Amino acid sequence: MKVRPYIRIARPDHWFKNGFMVLGIVIVSFYEPEAFTWAALPRLAVAIVATCLVASSNYVLNEILDAPTDLKHPEKRLRPIPAGEVSLPLAWAEWIGLAAIGLGLASTLGTAFLLSAAALWVMALVYNVPPVRAKELPYVDVITESINNPIRLLLGWFALVDTMLPPVSLLLSYWGLGAFLMATKRYAELRSIGDRRRAAAYRASFAHYTEERLLVSLFFYASLCALFGGVFLVRCKLELLFAAPFVAGAMAAYLRLGMEPDSPTQKPELLYRERGFFAYVVFCGMLFFAAMFVEVPALYELFRVEPPRTPALWRLG
Repeated sequence: MKVRPYIRIARPDHWFKNGFMVLGIVIVSFYEPEAFTWAALPRLAVAIVATCLVASSNYVLNEILDAPTDLKHPEKRLRPIPAGEVSLPLAWAEWIGLAAIGLGLASTLGTAFLLSAAALWVMALVYNVPPVRAKELPYVDVITESINNPIRLLLGWFALVDTMLPPVSLLLSYWGLGAFLMATKRYAELRSIGDRRRAAAYRASFAHYTEERLLVSLFFYASLCALFGGVFLVRCKLELLFAAPFVAGAMAAYLRLGMEPDSPTQKPELLYRERGFFAYVVFCGMLFFAAMFVEVPALYELFRVEPPRTPALWRLG
């Protein structure tokens, strides 16, 4: 028996998506700086491993249940299961085993982290398993898949703090961002397949989608992201105004990538190859992080907003 196909269906190359936990960790270091210490590193390591294992369990389920329709996709038909390289009973055992180990590790970090990890696993059931199988429903597929964004934020947060919740406005903004990214992927997939009938045979939601409808939905998701992000910015950290235009630029650049022929947004796990875009996203992350820990009193006077109670690391002006 070859082991490699079983590793492939667990998609360790997709673990980078768990980088969305980082925002939760950053926000914790702002609200509860005493929780972010060297002593917390082992706990963070366990949190990351647990999240990766639960995510891999979800990917295995996705590979199993998508195999019949993957046969109708020009590239995905070469995945290990539709290509006949994997035993289905062993794949089902891998799905359960990864979930059991991941959730077992999650339980060592407290109830809040365990519930968040369980929510990540349950959403894969909602997304993949009939009769719901949300991935086949237009717009519902994007909304249910993108909820993993705020769940990952919670996993990063609860890895360090389990006595309070992060700002709800930030969670909703993160959800809107995830929906924007997911809808861009759908847009790129539709353009790549070209024929709506072939696209619908691969995934039922494409029977409804058109390029125009997906672009309109993209605008909606981006607007929601900006709306709730603005609420978080005004209520929690006005200095993020300095980062906001650059984050908007990153979203615009991502949409531009989505419009390219054979767009790399179809395979987000390979976006690191887009070196210019990846470097810009890293820059935006660093700018966001810096803005969280800088205080500019003149901004609060200009916009007539009460400054946050959390002390900043640096004060300008």
